[in-house]
Amino acid sequence: MSKLQALRGRVTGRVQGVFFRAATQSQARQLGLGGWVRNSADGAVEFALIGDSQALASMRDWLATGPPQARVDQLLIDPCSVADAGDPAQFEILR
Repeated sequence: MSKLQALRGRVTGRVQGVFFRAATQSQARQLGLGGWVRNSADGAVEFALIGDSQALASMRDWLATGPPQARVDQLLIDPCSVADAGDPAQFEILR
């Protein structure tokens, strides 16, 4: 099994009110990733991802465009510690 890695980031653009969080959760679960996603007060969507490097790369590619209704203007992602990224066994939508 690959060593777990973690990322945190933000997506800006038309990303709230277009099911971005639900679609992110669905995609993350399909890829076997843990972590979380939430809306930010400034209109962005924030997330943390935990998984192997291949699944994280696939998720990064997906986040660059998001679901069909979304428009991603900017995607910022940085490495973080696994301990700071949530539960590696599940992916949650935070309120």
